[in-house]
Amino acid sequence: MTIEDQVVKKRPTVKRGPEHSRRRLLDAARDVFSKKGLGGARVDEIAALSGVNKQLVYYYFGNKKDLYLAVLEEVYEEIREQERQLDLAHLAPIEAMEKLIEFTFDYFTDNPHFVPLLGDENLHKAQHLKDSTVIRELHSPLVEMIGTTLERGVAAGVFRSGLDPIQLYISLAGLGFFYYSNIHTLSVIFGRDLKAKPAVAERRAHVIKFALSALRPA
Repeated sequence: MTIEDQVVKKRPTVKRGPEHSRRRLLDAARDVFSKKGLGGARVDEIAALSGVNKQLVYYYFGNKKDLYLAVLEEVYEEIREQERQLDLAHLAPIEAMEKLIEFTFDYFTDNPHFVPLLGDENLHKAQHLKDSTVIRELHSPLVEMIGTTLERGVAAGVFRSGLDPIQLYISLAGLGFFYYSNIHTLSVIFGRDLKAKPAVAERRAHVIKFALSALRPA
């Protein structure tokens, strides 16, 4: 009898199947790590939230740090997959870039776990991502997609030349990331509720206009 079978026998409310248990653990871990970081998260809490026996954390992932890396890899896989689905190659250059800018900002809005997870890993100086065997491969298609869009825009005379796709993406991501990573302090400093929907919509419109303006020829 496997560990999975033993756990299910003791906890009949949990559905059978390793993928189901693994999925529940990843979802719970994402929630806990995004709220408490690696240092504050506890395996007991993750297991309790998932409704899965604590033993299965070690069975599927090895230890807390390995589970943390699995969560990081998955959140990067998710955003990169959704970027690929934008299908920018079939859009005119300006329309394609506008779609990417919108998506990048909206991703931070729609996925509140993303910013704190990345912020926590940066506090650890990316020491866990350095152990990933897939993280760089995930980002190669993104760089190629942006580079091709820029080239098409330059050829059409709507984008200026000399733009580095990596630098451009860092700038686009930074416009949304900084807003959400500092939204509480910025709200206090400027006396605005930047979490409110009108404020988010105003910021989104500004980011799109600002970024597209930076791409145009002088």
